[in-house]
Amino acid sequence: MENLIALLIAAPLLGAAVLLVGGRRLDAVGHWIGTLLAAVSFGIGLVLFADLLGRSADQRTLTQHLFSWIPVAGFQADVTFRLDQLSMTFVLLITGVGSLIHLYSVGYMEHDERRRRFFGYLNLFLAAMLLLVLADNYLLLYFGWEGVGLASYLLIGFWQHKPGAATAAKKAFLVNRVGDMGLAIAIMLMFATFGTFAFGPVFSHAGDTSEGRLTAIALMLLLAACGKSAQVPLQSWLGDAMEGPTPVSALIHAATMVTAGVYLIVRSAAVFNGAPSAQLVVTVVGAVTLLFGAIVGCAKDDIKKALAGSTMSQIGYMVLAAGLGPIGYVFAIMHLVTHGFFKAGLFLGAGSVMHGMNDEVDMRKYGGLRKYMPVTFITFGLGYLAIIGFPGLSGFFSKDKIIEAAFAKGGTEGWILGGAALLGAAITAFYMTRVMLLTFFGEERWRNRPTASPAEPDVEPAAEDRGTRAEPHPHESPRVMTIPMIVLAVGSVLGGAFFSIGDRFLHWLEPVTGHSEGNSPLSALTVTAATMVCLAIGVAIAWAQYGRKPVPVVAPRGSLLTRAARRDLLQDDFNHVVLVRGGEHLTRSLVYLDHTLIDGVVNGTAASVGGLSGRMRRLQNGFARSYAVSMFGGAALLVAATLLMRAV
Repeated sequence: MENLIALLIAAPLLGAAVLLVGGRRLDAVGHWIGTLLAAVSFGIGLVLFADLLGRSADQRTLTQHLFSWIPVAGFQADVTFRLDQLSMTFVLLITGVGSLIHLYSVGYMEHDERRRRFFGYLNLFLAAMLLLVLADNYLLLYFGWEGVGLASYLLIGFWQHKPGAATAAKKAFLVNRVGDMGLAIAIMLMFATFGTFAFGPVFSHAGDTSEGRLTAIALMLLLAACGKSAQVPLQSWLGDAMEGPTPVSALIHAATMVTAGVYLIVRSAAVFNGAPSAQLVVTVVGAVTLLFGAIVGCAKDDIKKALAGSTMSQIGYMVLAAGLGPIGYVFAIMHLVTHGFFKAGLFLGAGSVMHGMNDEVDMRKYGGLRKYMPVTFITFGLGYLAIIGFPGLSGFFSKDKIIEAAFAKGGTEGWILGGAALLGAAITAFYMTRVMLLTFFGEERWRNRPTASPAEPDVEPAAEDRGTRAEPHPHESPRVMTIPMIVLAVGSVLGGAFFSIGDRFLHWLEPVTGHSEGNSPLSALTVTAATMVCLAIGVAIAWAQYGRKPVPVVAPRGSLLTRAARRDLLQDDFNHVVLVRGGEHLTRSLVYLDHTLIDGVVNGTAASVGGLSGRMRRLQNGFARSYAVSMFGGAALLVAATLLMRAV
């Protein structure tokens, strides 16, 4: 079975090569080739999963060595793949949800002239992400890590005729380069510390390394995770990434890119377990981000950007859980998988709404769509119930476990983290209820409206503005789009319960991640009751504000916090002032220092040498009479000095 591991990556990689090199002769069938090869990879994953289930827990790690990548004295980099319970979970998520997104894209991108190229990029994305999670060493993981960054750049900027898309792609690429430097430094530190960057030796010797060195490595890994998973302070690219086609948003937010950071932290559990200070930083980053993203999601009128804020917040929950160590590793991955179902379904549902609304993304111009798009309404509604943690649905089982784990951290830290998680649950219920009400309920605000809306300084521009929009005629999407939405809705409903029965997901991952119950001051029933109260409060406030009152087509100016949230809590402004302008001032200071001090010293030394040389050159003028006078003067001085010495 080990020989099948490489085929997981080979199938979508072959699809990318064929579709990107094959030319226009494949335009008519390219989308089906891409979808088929994604499904082939999923099928191989199911075969390997069945094989792992037939093995005992201590025999579920398979490796496949292909070749030595960089074999030199003292430095060995191999192309070796590792399949265990953790990587198998990601394989099924990436290929399963990825295949459904491919199928959905067949309908969504039907009229795009560059559809074949789009599916080639989707296949490349899957291949890079699979390489990332199957790598058996950090250097090979880094190769897949950069491949994910490249594929995201190509897909976010796919509609490159739109200036906003081109800018968003560059922004995502550059922000992620900051995080990538963290991973590169971490790999260097690993090699300097352990003499290798292979998982096995690094993890086995982590306990013998000083806490300071492990903390440095862990913080660099966290920086890398913040970039890929859009966590504070490297979160600014995620909202702009909505400029890409909606299937790209679903793929990035549910199955691939933003999950990479969570995988990196959990895979490096042995490093983080030996660095409690770094773990504390991880939990703080997760807690801050889950609140940051939730607040941003409350103020967005663009349906995709509201969901982007939601993704930032939900990944924050996962990072928070991962920072809790053995108490939360399993629940971080469990929420990651259930989030893959309901978030992919929500984004595909948003794309379906846009498909029937002439690509309109402003929820204030929706309303009453449930009777025109019944399948979209039901599937989106189930995803909504799952993400807010409605009892019995997947989010209820996975997110509540994270909240319990936060309290189980114990002490003041546990109360703070648990309180932040509960507050995030209330805000999540508010902004997701707002999305549901603005989109599917209320009056039909899209009727008899002008095709253009007055510009407002505080409201973000539409993400997929592909021309002037006439009055839409909402309708249900074709089956090729609704079938993936239905499958994901089923996962949103049943996934959490399936994983929780008999703690089967915990027992599946525990041999890789470990698990500890912690020391919670509250019972599980008390935490669940508190979460339900927070959920009810969030839903009630959203209903009072958007369900009982008419919704204006143009957003009111709002409070200072609302205006700040519309501008992503001023994250871009902060980056511009601190990083861009700060960088400019730093550069100017360095240039001034270079010109005045460094060049001054160099040029002054050269001028002094030149002046001294010029004066000394006068003594060597080539005239014999000058030399005779010099000799006579020197002899006279010697005679005078000798006579003086004798006299004394």
